[in-house]
Amino acid sequence: TGQGLNRVQSCPRVGKVMRSLLSQTQQEAGSAWVGLSVVHLGDRDVPNALVFIDKYTQIPRFLNPIVDFIDGIPELCQDERVDAYVKKEFGSQEFLKMTVLADYFKHGFDGSGDDGGSCIDGRLTSSWNWTSRVAKKKYYNAFMLSGFQGFDGDFK
Repeated sequence: TGQGLNRVQSCPRVGKVMRSLLSQTQQEAGSAWVGLSVVHLGDRDVPNALVFIDKYTQIPRFLNPIVDFIDGIPELCQDERVDAYVKKEFGSQEFLKMTVLADYFKHGFDGSGDDGGSCIDGRLTSSWNWTSRVAKKKYYNAFMLSGFQGFDGDFK
């Protein structure tokens, strides 16, 4: 059928570039690297370069709505009713911002990926898992008041 393992292809040039970028990032971080340095490519998690490109070009799909929400909190709170809600529920605009960011950085990389999440690909999966749980978070109503539509694009 052309599916599954029939599509697994090594990607030596892409792999070489990714290993180089990862090494450079680790050196620039200046502290101990947490987790594995594995970049799945040509295996069951990321069978070929097209799947690799697709997975990693999706990162803005979950980061942009978070950044838009965080950046938009001051404008959102210009409405006195929203500002009163934010102060009542979170104490301040800054605390709302820090609540969302702390939650994302705690759970967006928590190892809930397919293989335990400590590899680069597993961290991406952990972030996607976080997006699926936002509706259960205390700050979800604030997201909705901001015009948030979801992490899969604008469907207005």
